[in-house]
Amino acid sequence: MQTLFSPAQLQEPGIDAANEALRKCVHCGFCTATCPTYVLRGDELDSPRGRIYLIKDMLEGNKPATARVTKHVDRCLTCLACMTTCPASVNYMHLVDHARVHIEKTYSRPLGDRLLRSLLAFVLPYPGRFRLSLIGGWFAKPFSRLMPGRLQGLIGAVPGEIANPSSVDKPQKFRSESATRKRVVLMSGCAQQVLAPSINEASVRLLTRHGCEVVIAEGGGCCGALVHHMGKEKDAHAAARANIQAWERVEADGGLDAIIINASGCGTTVKDYGFMLRGDPEWAERAALMSAKTKDITELMSELNLNEVSTDEKPVIVYHSACSMQHGQQIREEPKALLSAAGFEVREPKESHLCCGSAGTYNIMQPQFANQLQARKVKNLEATNADVVATGNIGCLVHIGNGMNQTPVVHTVELLDWATGGPKPAALN
Repeated sequence: MQTLFSPAQLQEPGIDAANEALRKCVHCGFCTATCPTYVLRGDELDSPRGRIYLIKDMLEGNKPATARVTKHVDRCLTCLACMTTCPASVNYMHLVDHARVHIEKTYSRPLGDRLLRSLLAFVLPYPGRFRLSLIGGWFAKPFSRLMPGRLQGLIGAVPGEIANPSSVDKPQKFRSESATRKRVVLMSGCAQQVLAPSINEASVRLLTRHGCEVVIAEGGGCCGALVHHMGKEKDAHAAARANIQAWERVEADGGLDAIIINASGCGTTVKDYGFMLRGDPEWAERAALMSAKTKDITELMSELNLNEVSTDEKPVIVYHSACSMQHGQQIREEPKALLSAAGFEVREPKESHLCCGSAGTYNIMQPQFANQLQARKVKNLEATNADVVATGNIGCLVHIGNGMNQTPVVHTVELLDWATGGPKPAALN
């Protein structure tokens, strides 16, 4: 694709990266076949190719974002299936991220939209605030049908039970149960430690059982993905810098082999810290070093190999690969291979490349699309007749779980922990 950015425009790192992505696009349309919103609507502007044209026109002309451009960019799930499909290797992720920053700076959203986005950015990245909001939402749940629009869906999504905080998520060190093979940081996350603290608990048990000293870093917090995908660049960069500083302190205190993440949406963002902070001379190299150390927990467990399996109970698993796992991080075989090595029969659903509709806060901001994708995903998962759905991302786990009739949805690490000596996941009881 030909672009006409001026030399002055190309001095800006965001425009330079956008220009590189745009010039690789050859208009082939392969991306439309795997784009969830295009599959649902058949609207070219709700496909990656259509959005690329809108973004090109907006950025090239240095125009303020319009309601039309904002609508179609907002409808993008950032599932990145288009990047897996693209034969020209267009980095759509970086392009749409920059477009969202531009929209945030130049477009004035309707008041209700601004308030909801500000509320989500204020609450979700902070476990204490999020827990309090869930408690308030729990009391409001009986009245959810009386509430307008997206607020109804937001209250309706509040879980029936709210777990107590886990001591595992406090800054501390966990010794390896055997000779130490790796010293790692486990990123405890934000929403996950409130919605499903059992995931971090299972992760610590699994890692220490397999020769890892595990550190929960003082000062670590949200990865920044939520505000990053809202175009709130300053807040996203602040979250990245805080985590980098926390991990550097761990490294200085005794070395650091890897930063382990058990929520694939967070992993995709942290692995991109080097790119996000590339324009900051103080942070660029530091961010790149930490991104290079980042691994999904299934990547590390594939290196370590599982201990002897110690449970005889083996339900049939259907594996849902989160978009951030298979498209964002290009991790496809490791989780399935680990589950198979643990003795489970592993099945795959039809349309495994399509998003479930969770996509961070997408299920709140775009409930119509999210609910359609949820129903489609649930139908395909249930058609496998598996006993359990396994996934590696908290957003998918909650969103799919809210749509399933009876089949439990658990994190992959909970099954691996159970198979190698840990407790049976509570959802299976």
